Formats: sequence, C-alpha cells, structure tokens
Amino acid sequence: MILQIEDDNRVRTLTLNRPEALNAFNEALYEATAEALVLAADDPEVAVVLLTGAGRAFSAGNDLKEMQARITEPQLAGQGSHFTAMIDALTRFPKPLICAVNGVGVGIGTTILGYADLAFMSSAARLKCPFTSLGVAPEAASSYLLPQLIGRQNAAWLLMSSEWVTAEEALRMGLIWKVCEPAELIGEARRHAEILASRPIPSLIAVSSPSSNPLVLILRPRPLGKSPISQSFWAGRRTRRRWRISPPDGAADRCDAAIAPQWAAAPRPLR
Repeated sequence: MILQIEDDNRVRTLTLNRPEALNAFNEALYEATAEALVLAADDPEVAVVLLTGAGRAFSAGNDLKEMQARITEPQLAGQGSHFTAMIDALTRFPKPLICAVNGVGVGIGTTILGYADLAFMSSAARLKCPFTSLGVAPEAASSYLLPQLIGRQNAAWLLMSSEWVTAEEALRMGLIWKVCEPAELIGEARRHAEILASRPIPSLIAVSSPSSNPLVLILRPRPLGKSPISQSFWAGRRTRRRWRISPPDGAADRCDAAIAPQWAAAPRPLR
C-alpha cells in the first residue's frame, strides 16, 4: 500500500510508504494523500493527523522519473497533476496536522512543513529545498508560507541556497518544534498528538482552522468541484462551501507563480 493509514486514540497516522524511492511523491501518492486528508477532515472519530515516512526518508520530493515521463511521453504530457489536489487538501484541512520528519526531506518533503501545526524531526534527518539548483521556482506556496513561519531571512536562505539544513538548524529557524533521537521520534510525536486528540474537536478546529491560514486570504477562490484534478475527491461534497487554489492561466502546478501580483495583492513582485 502506497500510503499506510492507522487509527489509534483519535489520531490518524499517515505513513508515506515508498521506501524504495525514499518516499518520493508520484501521482499515486499525491492522490492517496489528498484523499486521506479529505476523509480525515470529515471523520468525527479523527481529531489529529500525524504524517511521517517509512524507511530512512521522510520524502525525497517529486518522483523525478515520473516527472520526466510526463514531459517526454505524449500520452502523459497533457494530464493534470494530483499535486494540486494534495495542496488543496492541506490548505483546507481544518484539524491539527503533525509532521514527524524521520529522515531526509527534499522539495515537498520540506515545504509541506509550512502546512503543519507541529513538526518533530529526527536528529539524523536533513532538509533541502533544491529549487534554485534546478533553475525552478519554489512550490506549494512556500515563498509565501515559509517567511510567515520562520521569518524572511531564514526563508530566503532555505529557498535560495539549495543547501542542506540540519535538525538543529531547522529548530533554530522555527521550521520544526522539537528535535528527537531517531528511536524516539514517532513515540514523541504520537504522545503529543494524543494529548491534542483528547481535546474537543470543535475547539481544535477553532485554533487550527484554515480560516486563519494566511494563504487562504490571498488566493482567488474557485469551487473545488470544478477542478478536473481534484474532482474525484470532492464530487458530491456539497454540504458546505469549499474552494480550491486556482493559479493564473499558464502557471505551472508546482510553482509559486500561483501567488502572482495580477491576482493576489503582494508586497513585492515575485522574481
């Protein structure tokens, strides 16, 4: 199973389970993670979600082999990406999200921490945003979310340098909350998750609600059900109004071009 799901004491643990690929996200894993977050959001028996990885990596980022195939193979080139569906689900997830970074986190394996309420990290783990070394823009609204989380200069170094960041450096930056010994990481993260899960869910949602997520305030709303990428997850879900991130026409799914001056008031143009 590409994503392991376990429930215990109102904590749902999602384990990225592609250890042979260092838990790199392919389309199937993006899809499974998005669907799992949507289901957890609506499950009254789930108060907290804990996200971690199997094996020696948290996530090595995008599956580069699949990305290359999607570029070079005509039958795949025109297909949408479930990456957007996962970002939709993360942005709108109303309950506490805890990340336990058990090993290397590259690309989305780092930027996903911008959506976490609490992040724990193994002392042996490292993080990296390799965007400038690849000549691409950052992803998942990280050029907006990370300055809010860790400050402009820390975010600038993380996103611009393409250098590795150790657990202690991530702690100093404020990117994570606690550093744990590798053998103690999951136990510590789960212990804190269970403390939160013992609280009333409406109260947790009031604190962790996406309505207080600054990303929501700058993104142009569009009904989720209209997206061909995420439609399978949201079909028939009309009990309350939901919105999706909608980048400008021509913006790449994996770029922060989604936060552009022409449709979101920004203090300075993106470069």
